[in-house]
Amino acid sequence: MRNLKIIALNTLLVFFFVMVPSWADVAEKSPEAAVKILLNEIKQIVEGKGLSDDKKAANKKHSDIAVSILKVSEISQKALGKYWKKHSSEQQDQFQKLLGDLFVHVAFPSSAKFFANLDLVYGKSKSKKDMTVVPITVIHEKEGEVDIDFKMKQSAKNWLVVDVILDGVSMRNNLRSQFYKILKTNDFNELIRRMENKLKETQG
Repeated sequence: MRNLKIIALNTLLVFFFVMVPSWADVAEKSPEAAVKILLNEIKQIVEGKGLSDDKKAANKKHSDIAVSILKVSEISQKALGKYWKKHSSEQQDQFQKLLGDLFVHVAFPSSAKFFANLDLVYGKSKSKKDMTVVPITVIHEKEGEVDIDFKMKQSAKNWLVVDVILDGVSMRNNLRSQFYKILKTNDFNELIRRMENKLKETQG
């Protein structure tokens, strides 16, 4: 079970989000519908080298839809925490763009592989103030069950993911912890450099 949790955490919580209208009419109906779209699009992403142009175009389409269901602006701000306001709007935009790219090029392909052959059981959504939690249980034939909660907020029209909780571990808190470790001993430019390097490694 511990190994599965670590794998799932790594796929959802990358170390180091383009509104696509095709899903909007469905995603605005309920937070659960938005989560189903997110996971369905991620599962269709194909990983590997030497992909055809058609496969690359399909990957981009699925990634664009998936990333548009994440509220990257809020995730970015919460992930940097106390350091967010210490940087200029240009630096904030740079960080947000890089984090989104890393979700697309690192987290999504890994998540696609993780979720591909797993059964997903949706629980009853719970709402509190402006937040709705969509719980799912991932069932693995050998490792058993892993609980994942998607925290959702409604934008002007659609429901967006603002955090993912894996067996009690928050994506935003995990990211913040890692970013803080870097920023305590390095400057913002070093954080950006590491994020850029991670992206380059993934893109080859």
